[in-house]
Amino acid sequence: MKIILKRIIKILILALTFLSGLVTATIIWIIRNWAEMNASELIYHLTQSVNGANPEVVKHYLLKYFFVTVLIMIIAVIVAVYAHRRSKAIIVYSLYLLGSMGLVCFSGYLLETRMGLITYYKHQYKIAKGIEEDFIKENYVDPKSVEILFPEKKRNIIYIFLESFEMTYADASHGGAFERNVIPMMTELSFEGEDFSGDDEMLEGGESLTGTDWTMGGMFAESAGVPLQVSIGGNGMQDQEDFFPGLTALGDILEEEGYVQELMIGSDAKFGGRDKYYTQHGNYKLLDYNWAIKNNKIPEDYYVWWGYEDEKLFEFAKEELDRLSSGEKPFNLTLLTVDTHFEDGYICPQCRDEFGDDRYANVFACSDRQVYSFVKWIQEQPFYEDTTVIISGDHTTMDTDFCAKVSGEYQRRTYVNIINGNSERMMQNDRKYTTMDLFPTTLAAMGISIQGDRLGLGTNLYSDKKTLLELYGTDELDDLMGRPSSFMMNLSNVYITTEDLDKVSEGYYITETNEDGKITVSLSYIRSINVNSLEKAELVITRKSSGEKSLYDMSIIEDDVDPNIFTVSSETDFSETDLNDITVEIYFTVQGIENYRVLFWEKTD
Repeated sequence: MKIILKRIIKILILALTFLSGLVTATIIWIIRNWAEMNASELIYHLTQSVNGANPEVVKHYLLKYFFVTVLIMIIAVIVAVYAHRRSKAIIVYSLYLLGSMGLVCFSGYLLETRMGLITYYKHQYKIAKGIEEDFIKENYVDPKSVEILFPEKKRNIIYIFLESFEMTYADASHGGAFERNVIPMMTELSFEGEDFSGDDEMLEGGESLTGTDWTMGGMFAESAGVPLQVSIGGNGMQDQEDFFPGLTALGDILEEEGYVQELMIGSDAKFGGRDKYYTQHGNYKLLDYNWAIKNNKIPEDYYVWWGYEDEKLFEFAKEELDRLSSGEKPFNLTLLTVDTHFEDGYICPQCRDEFGDDRYANVFACSDRQVYSFVKWIQEQPFYEDTTVIISGDHTTMDTDFCAKVSGEYQRRTYVNIINGNSERMMQNDRKYTTMDLFPTTLAAMGISIQGDRLGLGTNLYSDKKTLLELYGTDELDDLMGRPSSFMMNLSNVYITTEDLDKVSEGYYITETNEDGKITVSLSYIRSINVNSLEKAELVITRKSSGEKSLYDMSIIEDDVDPNIFTVSSETDFSETDLNDITVEIYFTVQGIENYRVLFWEKTD
């Protein structure tokens, strides 16, 4: 028995060594590839399916981190076997255990210092307890609560999300941070439109804050005016039937006004939950990589980069615009480029060797020309007169070295340009804004009047209203955006999970007797979950001696301060019951889970 126990301990130590090493390696990989990743972004991606992800990214992780960790572990096992033969196993396993604990501590250190995960948990607890204000809730303007008036003749919109595109890439004389302008054509194009930089030739752009600084987060922010947050305790969005059903986004507003809406991207729309967001908020037709194959736009076995390249995207978009403009309804065609995705982008046949060995700069210069050419084509079409074109970077680049030489004092911003907008600016000075401000600003650029000039957390930049960035500054606003929001979690409609229900029992209490001879069974749950998905709770009392079961409905009471804190309770007369003879259980019914049993109390002597 003693020998078996020793073997089990050794196996557990080896398993701990491998897991701690793998976790540390994975965290280092994340930091090296996504230097600006924060807690909310990490949580979102951990809850998402990898469907549609670039296989090159997965391959890089497997080859340089996972398999290397496995190789090191094999060596560690060989060393352990050798030490065992030389009667030095206790020394080796002790070192492995200490090393594993060290890696666990180091991983925790990285998660906090580089992503703020522990701080995120602290803020979540404080908000749930009502100690801390839910900033998003306090500042959110629901589009359903304000009057939004469309002009008699509705304008079309072409919204072009440019992957990782920053105004930073322009030269210093135009407000950028590079010695040589990597995006000269888009710089020139900015003078034809509006970027809210005032009257000078210095480009302005939107700041990407926490929760908005990756592709889905950026698209979500610009079309809904809020950061993308999901609960730590929630399921992945891919497991949900609804994607933020309580939210009103740009697509919802345009759909109600009869717009035909399409999302065209060169990758799989499932990645990051884009398919659900755009189909549920605007009934967009999805023209993605799979659509291109199904409609014989590309061969069935064609796959480059994330699917197909931007050269094809713009050609397909021209065909769609010809078709859409021939219809009677106003349209919204939303595009997302992909060639400029990190790491180092995709070299297509149109790319030139303009920046030597700097591949990423060559890719951006190529994208610069392609987008410029596409916009010039739009301006030559009959439908252009009634069409507003929005060009915006989805977020700042995640490439770890492309902006390495940019001063830390320089504020990097996405490229923003509104062309052929139908609105006049009330403020002519340089505006400071985030990508969330593009939500109401896009509507205003289409000649649409917005009561109060605010939607979501965004401000209409054509108005004289100050943006949240102008009120709070970058550092403070970014910190507030990074804090968990019970309000956003309720909008997300993430269901309660069985794991959540199991942990509910940690907060229960039972009063055995009171003056009325009744037993009160109550429990409270302060961990942030979506209480809206809790449909029913029933108390089941089982008498051990007879096996008889009694069923009682429980009241569900939401907290006055935070709707994510709930209490279920029931008062039952057991004045003549032997308390040692009963077992107390609660059956929950929530969305997706029926009659889930949780044992709360079994009275013993």
